[in-house]
Amino acid sequence: MSQPHQPPLTERPTNARYGVLAFLCVLTLILYLDRLCIGQALTNIEEEWHLDDGDMTWVLMAFTLSYALFEVPMGWWGDKYGSRGVLTRIVVWWSAFTALTGAALGLPSLILIRFLFGAGEAGALPNSACILSRWFPTERRGMAQGALNASMQIGGAVAPIVTAVLIKEMGWRWAFAALSIPGLLWAIAFWWWFRDEPQTHPAVNEHERQLILAGTSRRSGEHPKIPWRAVLTHPQVWLLGFILSCSAFNSYLYFFWFPTYLKKARECEDIEAGWLSSLVLAGGAIGCMSGGFVIDWLTRRTGNRFRCRRWLCFAVVLSAAVLLLIGKSCDTPLIAALWTAGSFMLAVMTLASWWGSVSDLSGRHLGALFGLMNSLGGFGGMASQRFAGSFAVWMKERGHIGRAQWDPMFYVYAGVLFVCALAWLFVDARRSVEDNRENS
Repeated sequence: MSQPHQPPLTERPTNARYGVLAFLCVLTLILYLDRLCIGQALTNIEEEWHLDDGDMTWVLMAFTLSYALFEVPMGWWGDKYGSRGVLTRIVVWWSAFTALTGAALGLPSLILIRFLFGAGEAGALPNSACILSRWFPTERRGMAQGALNASMQIGGAVAPIVTAVLIKEMGWRWAFAALSIPGLLWAIAFWWWFRDEPQTHPAVNEHERQLILAGTSRRSGEHPKIPWRAVLTHPQVWLLGFILSCSAFNSYLYFFWFPTYLKKARECEDIEAGWLSSLVLAGGAIGCMSGGFVIDWLTRRTGNRFRCRRWLCFAVVLSAAVLLLIGKSCDTPLIAALWTAGSFMLAVMTLASWWGSVSDLSGRHLGALFGLMNSLGGFGGMASQRFAGSFAVWMKERGHIGRAQWDPMFYVYAGVLFVCALAWLFVDARRSVEDNRENS
């Protein structure tokens, strides 16, 4: 029986999907601004409470631990109930605990506050991934993922200098209160404008609706049970989690410890350390954005996104390890920061490919499985936070100061990047968890 003829659409597609992307980009910018601002405040907190770098590792790890623990349930929550309400609650929660960071009375209360802050932030990226999978066709998702990841790094890039200025003007406690305001404003606007499904959004016309639905595999209203046995026995799930753990080990050095390194090893003043840290994280923003465009371009040229991801990511992560060691050997702080920015730029060019691989692997369970694999990266982040602070204390106890105290740790970070590059050669996301369940 022939299908009824559908008249051609004469109206141009609306662009509501790009409005969604703009909201998510602002979200991830605020996410990283609020997350990384504490890195610039570490030395101020240490001085006020007479703490050392080893003490502050517990503060940083409290956030990362809760972030890892709550990603899966927060992702599942968004899969089941919709990302609109979940994301709104998440942002209000973490904004409140950003402000409460400035009200901490000592080390124990600060650790508790940062733990609860991490629990709130945990669901932001899994739910953002869900939204992209509903609102963007597969062939344009690399660009969208690249924009999202770039916005994270822009938030991280502005965090050190913005925080340094706020601390100088109002002290570290009131700086955290001020940094909580953007998230609250975002939550109000997002709840008012966003809808979980494109077909229910008043700003989406029929042409855009068909364009979105033709290129997405997620079906609205379906929330099947997660096949945990197939998930946990799928080797690619663990491989992608390991890769992100290596990537987080590298990234968390710049997120949290690099301003302290610049002050204590390179003898930079607070504002200079803020600018140079921002420079490094700006390199990450460039890498995230360009990584999305590059992988989309290579996929269109070759028709094989799986092989393109594998070899692109191997090449750029290996190069990142080399540039990191070059930066360590430079004596001028600015030149060292420029080489380090180049290293970080190359390292995070892989994020769009990682998101794409996770999306291919997860299918209809993207929120929960993104949360699972992203939470595995949290363990790499915790390892980095603990290692950098403890290594500096250990070297100081052996009589090393300045660069002699801090610089040797970069050999470890370069080694982790080398292992990460090799791991990318084995990534193959062609068989999803649903396929794994059917074949088991």
